[in-house]
Amino acid sequence: MSRLPDEILDDCLCRPDAPLAGDPARQYGLDKARAQERLAELKEWLRERLTILRANRREALLLILQGPDCSGKDGVIRRVLAGLDPRALAVHGFQPPSDAERAHDFLWRYRQRLPAPGQLGVFDRSWYEGLISDPLDGLCGEDEVPARLEQVLAQEEHLPAQGIEPLKCYLQISRHEQKRRLHQRLEQIDKRWKLAAGDLEAHRQFDLRQARWSTLLAVSHRPQAPWYVIPADHRWLRDLLLASLLARELEKLDLDWPQRPPPFTADELERA
Repeated sequence: MSRLPDEILDDCLCRPDAPLAGDPARQYGLDKARAQERLAELKEWLRERLTILRANRREALLLILQGPDCSGKDGVIRRVLAGLDPRALAVHGFQPPSDAERAHDFLWRYRQRLPAPGQLGVFDRSWYEGLISDPLDGLCGEDEVPARLEQVLAQEEHLPAQGIEPLKCYLQISRHEQKRRLHQRLEQIDKRWKLAAGDLEAHRQFDLRQARWSTLLAVSHRPQAPWYVIPADHRWLRDLLLASLLARELEKLDLDWPQRPPPFTADELERA
């Protein structure tokens, strides 16, 4: 297996004193060509391990992807998860809540989509949007945020009791890189469909949103549910880091093919 070493992965652990102080363009001495080769090799290993996870039907993983617009949440899903056993995946993207969803408490729609035993669940955005985007977009008051934070922390504290191990990743890009990728989306017809009117205002608010995320990452980084801040200015490095973190989480589960007695014998099959 060719995942990245622990010292690189641990370097991405959130530092609560300065969560977003790292350089989003750092490369750890790696290069694009070799990183893409390692990702292809690692995906072969991930493919088998996810099938073993599905075969055991006990534990589940929940990958939470957060990050500014254009940081690559969709790209991770396409490049890292493509080709893995789709029956072991439960991928959900969350847009602003609908009127029907807002009739429930704000965590309701996320609870409905938690992964079942034997699955890797992926949240493209998560309950953390309710603490950052909702107040900025007028979907809740600033005074509601502290209570929402307590709900989120309590939810995450109970995930292991439900057999779900969370892996929280914040994809960090620079303001300059976000602008470059927004220009790409304006210019390329196959990317333009991703644009929304609110993306311009969100880019104008980049520093404000980053400051809010920095505060939130610091208070929600806990031993049982730590944050990893992934340098994402280079897509190829971002993808290899995410795949390596997933591999390490699967290693921790220490699963093997289940040793279950067969439901029928070879003799019974021959007589059928």
